[in-house]
Parts: sequence; C-alpha cells; structure tokens
Amino acid sequence: MSDTPIQVLLVDDDADLRDLLRTFFQQRGIDMSVLHDANHLARRLERERPSIIVLDLMMPGIDGLSALRQLRASGDTIPVIMLTARADGVDRVIGLELGADDYLGKPFMPQELLARIHAVLRRHAPPAATTAPVEKRDALRFGRFRLDFASRTLFRDEEPLKLTGSEYALLEVLAQHPMETLSRSRLVDLLHGPYSEVTERGIDVPVWRLRRLLEDDPANPRRIQTIRGTGYMFVPGSSDDEESP
Repeated sequence: MSDTPIQVLLVDDDADLRDLLRTFFQQRGIDMSVLHDANHLARRLERERPSIIVLDLMMPGIDGLSALRQLRASGDTIPVIMLTARADGVDRVIGLELGADDYLGKPFMPQELLARIHAVLRRHAPPAATTAPVEKRDALRFGRFRLDFASRTLFRDEEPLKLTGSEYALLEVLAQHPMETLSRSRLVDLLHGPYSEVTERGIDVPVWRLRRLLEDDPANPRRIQTIRGTGYMFVPGSSDDEESP
C-alpha cells in the first residue's frame, strides 16, 4: 500500500460513534473527518477528497444507499465501506450492487473497521512499478474487450469502462486464473484475505455486476461461467471470437 497518509471521511448520524472512531483513528495517526448526514456529501467531496468513505446506511434525509447511488451515478469511484445495523442482508446486497467496496455490520470493533479500510485500499492501490509483475503483462484481449493491467482499465471496443475497485479486483483475479475453477471461498480469500467476514455468497453480487458488463446475455454467461456447486470459471476465449455489432 502507498505511504500516502490515509484520510477517512465518516458519514454517520451517531454522535457517540463518530467521537469514538475519530479518537481511535487519530490515536493511530489517521486523519478522520466526519459528516452527521449525507445531505451535503457531494459538496464536501468537491472540497475534500478522502482516501475512503465510511457511510452509514440508516440516516435522516438522504440515506446511505441513496448517497452511494448518487455517487456512483456521477462516475465517482472513491472507495466506500457501508455500515449497517440491520440484521438481514438485503440492504448489504443492494449496497454491493450499487458499488460499495465492503460492508460492516453494527456493532463492530474499531480495529475491524481499520482492518477493512486497509484491505479495501490495498485493492484500490495501483501496482508498484518495480515489484508488481502484473504491470508487465500484456493486456488481455477477449471478444470486444481489452483488460489493461498497467492502467487497471477495462476497454470495450477501445472505450474505457467505469469499474469500481471491487469490480476490477475480481476481474483481475479471474483473468489471472483463466479456465480454472475457483470456489467462492477461494475467491473470498484472494479478494479480501483469509480473515474476512465476507461470506462466500458475497462473491455472487460482484460476479453479477461484471456479467452485466461482459456478457451479451448475462442470464446465459459465456465469459464468467457458473460451475454448479463449486464456484466460477473465467473463459476468455480468443480476441476475435465475437463480431462487434
């Protein structure tokens, strides 16, 4: 991860939690600024570009999901971790579908939030020019697509596509293991580390989002195939196996 200082923006209406987390992070040399709601998040981001946003789901006015939807609709790919106190996983899935990079259920230990922040930022960090072999790899071409590892960009018909950090991370992992069956647990380990609380089913949502970009018919995928009862397989094919419309 880069030596650039981490700057966290916490958006939460719980004053006690804001104070607790700000003190915890500042004691560890990490700058944390706060907002008590998401109503002015866009305006804040015009003045301040944090490393990552920690965004509560349930807030008065604009809730966390609406704020995330507006953020991604504007093309902003800044990393976001969602906080939720709800017991069911429906909003968590929706958040991941909208482009959240991770989620954390309340209550939680500040140490866990810090660990998740580090994990998300590692996935977003560009590879080091002198140590990352993936940067030296040729771009992967398949059908109408080109995956450029050096710039961490996916192109369709040579037009760049907007990917969140989690979407790119998943596609890169799949591209590094072509024609190999990867179980959900293996994908969780590769993407989030062995101690993540992300469930195996948590992989299905980013897979679904990638299929919407890569597949002509996401309901009958060719590129990211489901291996029933096991996981997924990336089938890149050749660079000329599809005709552009």
